[in-house]
Amino acid sequence: MVDYHAANNQSTVGGAQTYMEQENDWDRDLLLDPAWEKQQRKTFTAWCNSHLRKAGTQIENIEEDFRDGLKLMLLLEVISGERLPKPERGKMRVHKINNVNKALDFIASKGVKLVSIGAEEIVDGNAKMTLGMIWTIILRFAIQDISVEETSAKEGLLLWCQRKTAPYKNVNVQNFHISWKDGLAFNALIHRHRPDLIDYDSLRKDDPVTNLNNAFEVAEKHLDIPKMLDAEDIVGTLRPDEKAIMTYVSCFYHAFSGAQKAETAANRICKVLAVNQENEQMMEDYEKLASDLLEWIRRTIPWLENRTQEKTVNDMQVKQEDFRDYRCVHKPPKVQEKCQLEISFNTLQTKLRLSNRPAFMPSEGRMVSDINKAWHNLEGAEKGYEEWILSEIRRLERLEHLAVKFHQKCAIHESWTDGKEAMLTQKDYETCTLSEVKALLRKHEAFESDLAAHQDRVEQIAAIAQELNELDYYDAASVNARCQKICDQWDVLGALTHKRKESLERTEKQLESIDELYLEYAKRAAPFNNWMEGAMEDLQDMFIVHNIEEIQGLITAHEQFKSTLPEANKEREAIQSIQSEVQKIAQSNGIKLSSGNPYTSITPESINSKWEQAMAMVPLRDNALQEELNKQNSNDTLRATFATQANTVGAYIQAKMEEIGRISIEMNGTLEDQLTNLKEYQKSIISYTPEINKLEGYHQHIQEALIFDNQYTSYTMEHLRVGWEQLLTTIARTINEVENQILTRDAKGISQEQLYEYRASFNHFDKDHSGALMAEEFKACLISLGYDVEKDKQGEAEFNRIMGIVDPNGSGAVTFQAFIDFMSTETTDRDTADQVIASFKILAADKNYITADELRRELPPDQAEYCIARMAPYTGPDAVPGALDYMSFSTALYGESDL
Repeated sequence: MVDYHAANNQSTVGGAQTYMEQENDWDRDLLLDPAWEKQQRKTFTAWCNSHLRKAGTQIENIEEDFRDGLKLMLLLEVISGERLPKPERGKMRVHKINNVNKALDFIASKGVKLVSIGAEEIVDGNAKMTLGMIWTIILRFAIQDISVEETSAKEGLLLWCQRKTAPYKNVNVQNFHISWKDGLAFNALIHRHRPDLIDYDSLRKDDPVTNLNNAFEVAEKHLDIPKMLDAEDIVGTLRPDEKAIMTYVSCFYHAFSGAQKAETAANRICKVLAVNQENEQMMEDYEKLASDLLEWIRRTIPWLENRTQEKTVNDMQVKQEDFRDYRCVHKPPKVQEKCQLEISFNTLQTKLRLSNRPAFMPSEGRMVSDINKAWHNLEGAEKGYEEWILSEIRRLERLEHLAVKFHQKCAIHESWTDGKEAMLTQKDYETCTLSEVKALLRKHEAFESDLAAHQDRVEQIAAIAQELNELDYYDAASVNARCQKICDQWDVLGALTHKRKESLERTEKQLESIDELYLEYAKRAAPFNNWMEGAMEDLQDMFIVHNIEEIQGLITAHEQFKSTLPEANKEREAIQSIQSEVQKIAQSNGIKLSSGNPYTSITPESINSKWEQAMAMVPLRDNALQEELNKQNSNDTLRATFATQANTVGAYIQAKMEEIGRISIEMNGTLEDQLTNLKEYQKSIISYTPEINKLEGYHQHIQEALIFDNQYTSYTMEHLRVGWEQLLTTIARTINEVENQILTRDAKGISQEQLYEYRASFNHFDKDHSGALMAEEFKACLISLGYDVEKDKQGEAEFNRIMGIVDPNGSGAVTFQAFIDFMSTETTDRDTADQVIASFKILAADKNYITADELRRELPPDQAEYCIARMAPYTGPDAVPGALDYMSFSTALYGESDL
């Protein structure tokens, strides 16, 4: 039978009084119903005898046998396990009243409020009051201590019946009267715990008397529960007596209390296993997401580190467009994945701490620090790749400009040298007169002057070729070949010039007649012609500028050149006047001139023609410079537009970062309010994205215009992108911290006031508002909370132990999340490996091992198979085939050994 003594010692007087005040309000008028009174009399008598027989006695008539108070005191001693005051043995009425009062006083001492029940009524044999008193005793000692899933007494007993009979057909327990009339509920309770005693499938709902008698007989024969009810009384009553049913059902509860413990143990194991399965799934999800992100980074970095050079600016701009597509399309989702990865990792670690599990250590190379390191390498590669693209575009622009300039100068030089070699090798002086020889000599001197003037162009061609080679020009071979050909030809021209001069000087004595005017013309025409060719070359020269100052410098130089044109025109007119003077002298003296000036091939017509060409190039040069000035003004407008938006966005990001830092420290209101406010704040930040996109558009215009500097702002697009990504990550991380605090609060049962107190203590010692406590700050905080961590050996050891909990990585800083985890751990109870082992031991019927059949019987199917798959075979001396080691499995759940 049930031992009530241990149960009663655990109850408190206050709790008992509260419950009995609720249950004492029983409807005594119902006893006027003869059927109910009969059921109560039989049930209560049988219940009392089930306990009195332990003392070797019993009662026959419930209202008569308790009148002298002796058996009533004996009943209370048996069911409570306590000694009552010594009873009085006299036969007088006063002796009986005193004994009953001693019993009633004992009942009152257990927190039971007796309403309208006095000793006189019991002594007088008042059946109504006697039955009410026995019901009060049953409630206090048989029903009150029943507890099922935070419900107790009547509600707990009803919930227990509902849980146990739920799987059975035709059974629906909703109360303690009509739900039991067909007898199936009694049989279901017995079959649930002792299926070997009842053939439930053979019972019929339309035969309640047979069902009830079967249950009563089996309970009395095999479960030591006396028959307290009559099947005919229950079936013949419209509404059976609730108190009689409750009294009888409570005997089943106490008889099967051992099975209830097993169910509790199974629930605890299910809870622990469910947490473990969820954590394992989160670990698998983290590993997969980390692997995918690292694989994407591994595939992307080689593309960013590829430095294969292109031949043209257009080809490099295609690469630049691909890079822009990567930054705007492919990378943003990966930024979100990285942020989600950190959030998942933090949430998993929080859940592991809350469930008293060891911290999650990702597989090698997949730590958050590894991902951050890989991400840092990716961003470094991005920066290097972008800088390389821009430098390559500049290099190719320079190369294209130099190549055009090289070929232009080569064409001019080759045009000038065309026929010079043949001229220098002819021997026309051998048949000339003296004057003709002198003329040839002067002509040769003019040619030498022209040759020296062209020496600078040859050197420029060689210098440009050298620079093209240094800049790794793709067509350097053809450039080198053409340059070498020009240099070789120049050497030949130099040697031929020297040789012809020697030949003319040998015949100079024979040639004395020379026309000084022709000589003067040739000497002045050659440099002027060379100046015009240089001017035309400069007027056609390409230019590349990057700002207004550079183009204004070119315009100033061009204006200075135009200011020299009047003086040059005077020189042209002076040269032309020399030729006019020659014609005048020849005509006046009847001299027949040769076809041209013997000293130079430069004719007045060629000078005029070149002069006209040069004058026609001046307005073209003016237009080109003005167009470039307009372009630079437009570029300057683009710079200002970008700078205005960049300065606004930069200030916004900086302000929001500071505001988030302040919010994360202050955290006013409840955690739910904080979470709601932070999410609204996150929405307001995300709503700013169009401004970032607008800035990206301005930046695209800047790059398309090949603008490489901006004096109006210190912000770069890369700087703002990083700031924006940090802002989004910071607000997401702050929201995750609050969510983890809510998870910690709910899991640990921490009140809002405790969280405020933790936050206030944390902020008080966080002097620099960094969001983390340094070691000394944390020690001061612990001292303020009453921890003995002063600088003696014991205090230092305790402090080092606590720091090992809150700062397992040894960073020297304690975050607020680690602080509240520690505080909640210090103040709340958690499942331990010993508790899980004890639960398995109950399921295993106190054996040191458990079998697969026992696991499948007591646990849900999925969790039973989870245990079977992971439990090692039991190898103890009492091992049997199929025995499983639940002890090592339980310790492994909490990280104390490997599975």
